[in-house]
Amino acid sequence: MPIPSNYSSPTRVSAKKRAFAQIQEWIIDGTLKPKEKLNDAELAQALGVSRTPIREALQLLNVQGLVEMFPGVGTQVTSVNKEDITKILPPLGALQALSAELATPIISQHTIDTLREINTKFAHAIKKGDFYSALKQDEKFHNIIVENAQNPYLASSVSNLQAHVLRLYFYQSIILTDTSIEEHESILKAFENRDKETAAKIARTNWLRAIDEYYAGQEDSGE
Repeated sequence: MPIPSNYSSPTRVSAKKRAFAQIQEWIIDGTLKPKEKLNDAELAQALGVSRTPIREALQLLNVQGLVEMFPGVGTQVTSVNKEDITKILPPLGALQALSAELATPIISQHTIDTLREINTKFAHAIKKGDFYSALKQDEKFHNIIVENAQNPYLASSVSNLQAHVLRLYFYQSIILTDTSIEEHESILKAFENRDKETAAKIARTNWLRAIDEYYAGQEDSGE
């Protein structure tokens, strides 16, 4: 099981949280491949922790659907089905729409200005073809909106689905386009106008459009 030795680890977090975050990242970006068997002893050595937090982290990843645990047999990374985009994005779009609706009455102009700066960075990354940087800016943009909804249960559900979205990006199901730049700005204008219905509608469209773009790309490639 190949494990990078040059990763950067966060500080001042529990061993379980650190293990969870790092193993999740390796699964998302494909460092740990689909169907790959995970050895908790090797992971513990690589991360500099005991096997207990590794096992706890794997249990959380099992709940999240990123690993499968087979009692008495072992644990392996789950498979990737590109077409799961049609199962992941509709509920995520609904949750993001709700987040935008809840955030609209209370989000500050300072936060809106911060989101606009992030969208500018997102636009620059898209235009340069740096889609990974664009992905990280897009994630930051939407996470701030979710935080401003001030609902930890909503945030938890979004986080779980978002992990699968990030993984699908690395397996080329998620395609980022400059249409999102305009949609982000429209969400911000809706925030400024305290128009929660419009903010929610555009937020939902922003996520669901990726499904159509995925299938359009499949047709263009002849798959």
